[in-house]
Amino acid sequence: MREHSDIVIVGGGPVGTTLALLLADGDFSVQLLEARADLTRPAHRRTLALSYGSRLILERLGVWSDLSEVTPITTIHISQRGGLGMAWLRATEEKLPALGYVVDYAELDAALHARLRVSGAAVVSGARVDEVRAASGYAMLKVSRAGDVMPVTARLAVVADGGAGPVQRVSRDYDQHALIAAVTTELSHNGCAYERFTPDGPAALLPQGAGFALVWTASPARVQALLALPDAEFLHALHQHFGDRVGQFLSVAQRASFPLGLRYAAQTTRPHTVLIGNAAQMLHPVAGQGFNLGLRDAWELAARIRTSTREALGDAGMLATYRNARRLDTRGGIFFTDLLVRLFSNDNALLHHGRSVGLAALQALSPVKRFVARRMIFGARG
Repeated sequence: MREHSDIVIVGGGPVGTTLALLLADGDFSVQLLEARADLTRPAHRRTLALSYGSRLILERLGVWSDLSEVTPITTIHISQRGGLGMAWLRATEEKLPALGYVVDYAELDAALHARLRVSGAAVVSGARVDEVRAASGYAMLKVSRAGDVMPVTARLAVVADGGAGPVQRVSRDYDQHALIAAVTTELSHNGCAYERFTPDGPAALLPQGAGFALVWTASPARVQALLALPDAEFLHALHQHFGDRVGQFLSVAQRASFPLGLRYAAQTTRPHTVLIGNAAQMLHPVAGQGFNLGLRDAWELAARIRTSTREALGDAGMLATYRNARRLDTRGGIFFTDLLVRLFSNDNALLHHGRSVGLAALQALSPVKRFVARRMIFGARG
């Protein structure tokens, strides 16, 4: 572990690793610190929904072709239970091969780290960063490794996982859990993802392989009751909840759950330090924006770093330029996701009617539909 680098990246998850790869052929010394002791061990398997814009970033890194478990999303169907309004988003309308893709987190993590090893980037595993604070002209990191604690300095510290150091965060508990599972259905998905809004919260079916990845949002008590059901009873409850659009639900596997909330940093930069990815924002999965926002954080930050001088790394001007470039995309993603959860997760009769009208308008007004689709695919630029 080097005592000083131009740039230190805290966190070797997909967002931190993406940034390290984007900077691997640059002029600055970069060191990535990861708390996990062995980056070759498989990560936890879970489903990720990547936008087409995220695919372009991964193609730039040479990682996309290394992924084998990829299911394109060519259509998104949006509806609400008990309402007449619905909308369809189609890749053909955007003149793209897909709106997004469903991939396995563990495979993506492994592919990124395989590229990282080939790149020759400086990676230190088993290094836990306990604190990041500003010093005179640089960031000071307190790093624990193998029982020892040592200081590491950098012109720019990028916190990509968690949030080392004192960070003021805004948080909201939605009082919801997400039940995730793999399900098969009577009808083929044909590349269609379904977002179904209900008073309990949204339910999503994402095409994955020959079946679907399910994300079913409900109260914590309801989710625990659903987890306890035998498979046949669970499939019946799911059909009652979701409807007939994919026919009967035939099988379910890998049921699990996790709590949902909103959590983001009030300020994503401080002197010689910037927060990206999960360290900057953690969103409800309703619109599938959280991970894609993190990749766009890494892409934009890498662009700002490549045009910076060594002396300007992490200074107020550089960080303000990055922050301003990301503001519209990040705030828009947070606002849109939070609005969807609060607007659709209730049984208010007046709002129910308004939602039906809104979905019908989205379907009927091509410019509005295109605006929503492009923001989901590519984000927004300031």
